[in-house]
Amino acid sequence: MYRKGAVVLTVTLIAGLLAGASEARAAERTLEFQLVYKIMESKRIEVPNVEGQSITQGTAFGVAVFKDGRSAVKDFVFATNRGKDSMSQFGYSTYTFDDGSTLTLSWTAGSKPGQPYHGEYKVLSGTGAYAGATGSGTFDPAPSKFKDAMVLNVKLLVNTP
Repeated sequence: MYRKGAVVLTVTLIAGLLAGASEARAAERTLEFQLVYKIMESKRIEVPNVEGQSITQGTAFGVAVFKDGRSAVKDFVFATNRGKDSMSQFGYSTYTFDDGSTLTLSWTAGSKPGQPYHGEYKVLSGTGAYAGATGSGTFDPAPSKFKDAMVLNVKLLVNTP
């Protein structure tokens, strides 16, 4: 009887530890930061026979400064569809953190008359501390005095297994 009770207790403890270990590793992180970026290369094509319409594709590079003092660099590609009164964009970004971890995201953004520029992120993948990451986020313009660079306020909700 003693052995059977000890085995049941041992199995129960191991199961509890394993369940606790998997729960302890799962995490939801909120990453808030400012991104300063600059377009490195772009090509604009005017749309024939459509006044004020253009398509642009390009690459950009930026530095993210987090509220907790960490930093990351961002490489991204984008495409822009610009009309007389509106603009829409989409692209793909990879943030590389100082520990070598990465987050790769897709994004969409745009503006219309009377509505400010706004963007949304979707987490596609991650490595290192962000391996298996999923999540989403938003970005909006921040005031800036930079002549050839833009500043965004970014908030990401990142889930890791």
